[in-house]
Amino acid sequence: MRFFFRSRQFKILLISIASIVVLSVIAAVLGGALTPQSSLISAITAPFESITADIAAFFEDAGKRFQNNEKAILENAELQKEIDKLREQLAEYDEAVRQNEFYENYLDIKDRNKDFQFQPAEIIARDTDDPFGSFVINKGSLNDISQYDPIITDAGLVGYVSKVGLTTSKVTTILSPTLKAGALDNRTGDSGVVTGDITLTEEGLCKMSKLVRSGKIAVGDYVVTSGEGIFPAGLLIGEISSIGNDAYTGTLYANVTPFADISSLRSVMAITYFPGQGSETVTAND
Repeated sequence: MRFFFRSRQFKILLISIASIVVLSVIAAVLGGALTPQSSLISAITAPFESITADIAAFFEDAGKRFQNNEKAILENAELQKEIDKLREQLAEYDEAVRQNEFYENYLDIKDRNKDFQFQPAEIIARDTDDPFGSFVINKGSLNDISQYDPIITDAGLVGYVSKVGLTTSKVTTILSPTLKAGALDNRTGDSGVVTGDITLTEEGLCKMSKLVRSGKIAVGDYVVTSGEGIFPAGLLIGEISSIGNDAYTGTLYANVTPFADISSLRSVMAITYFPGQGSETVTAND
């Protein structure tokens, strides 16, 4: 619109309007005297007076449209504020529902382990340079978190606290070779050690090694913590997906699919105390 006001057409229009105004004033002054000159001027200005009225009506209408548009813009801004507020409330509701489900899923674990003490935490950062999926939680020593505290979800074991700050902590996952957990086949009782393996990380798997050849483990069996080392007994780890022979040790090993989906975690639970905590027969090294 501003380009029109600078255009040659607009300048011609202004000159025409000015001419009309001048002729109209002259006609008004001479209107009282019915002379040939005044009649001539009236005849000349009559069409222009009509045009002037049309132009005035155009600008009046344009002004009303501008006011209406301005009002619509303000109304849209208010509506957008309402929409943003509703979206925020919906997000808060969804988070409340998720948190409620999160705590409900731990009730069974708490009921079965009444001597355990727990601390819920949220994942606030992930180490993108770590192929084993380590992450940072929003709880630290001020929340009774300690190094080597087990980290779980309702699905199973996630890892352990490897570094502790005042308000945050780093978690090393079961996909990492630095984690070593004493483990049992839940069906047969065959024992071994679960740890991460660089060759299995991209598949999201870990390995259960040091299995005796006479063992009865099978694909589909569940693996749980044995209670050796830094983890309490009975925590679900995962499901055996395949079995192989270790050419170097002559023992069996099993690839294990963790029950906890490490890549999609948002909330976890730290076990800050359990009976026998502190034993490190099977160590976790960082």
